[in-house]
Amino acid sequence: MASGRYRVDLSELDEVVKKLNWVISDLGDAKSDSKYKTYLPPGALGESVPGATFVEAEKLHVAHTEMKTHLEDIVEHIHDLMDDFGTKTKKTHGAYQDQEADVTKSMQGGE
Repeated sequence: MASGRYRVDLSELDEVVKKLNWVISDLGDAKSDSKYKTYLPPGALGESVPGATFVEAEKLHVAHTEMKTHLEDIVEHIHDLMDDFGTKTKKTHGAYQDQEADVTKSMQGGE
């Protein structure tokens, strides 16, 4: 191959897009699970009543809620990042496809 020239394997780029779509699909499940399957209602761990055996129940519930929110934010960020990367990869694939078509057309004598 001549110096300064390169070739993009569009089938590999297409495979990256497919894999990213699978990751995004799986992240959709994680996103839903982190939001809806980790809910802990107030009082589920007991009541914070002075003199009771488990006075930390309220602190534990608050810590759980904070961690739940943090996990939701992380999953959302990863989902957005993968979606952005997938969109950019699809656009890149399309641009290379268009360039290849233009080169083929010009080599065949077309405008």
